[in-house]
Amino acid sequence: MKTKKLPERFCLGCQQSLPKKSLVRIVRSPEGEYAVDATGKLPGRGAYICPKAECFEKAQKSRGLERSFKGKVPQEVYEQLAEQVASLEKSQAEAGA
Repeated sequence: MKTKKLPERFCLGCQQSLPKKSLVRIVRSPEGEYAVDATGKLPGRGAYICPKAECFEKAQKSRGLERSFKGKVPQEVYEQLAEQVASLEKSQAEAGA
C-alpha cells in the first residue's frame, strides 16, 4: 500500500524543508500586493516561512523574500507581515498551551 507523501516547502528563515501545512505562506498577488495567506489558496507567487518571528527576521535579513519574489519588497510590507506573523505565532502558542 502506498503512503501519500505530504507536500513540503522550504522555509526562507531557518532553511529547512517542512510540511506545507506547518508553514505560513506569504503571497504577492498579480496586482503586486503582499499578504499573509492563511488558507494557502490565494492567487499569486508564494514564499513560505515558519510561523515564528525569528524565521521572519532571518528571511528579511537574508533578503529571502526579495529573491523569491524577484524584486524589491517595500519596508512597510515587511512591517505589516511581521505583525501578522507575530499574531499567528501568538495564537498558535495559546492554542498549544
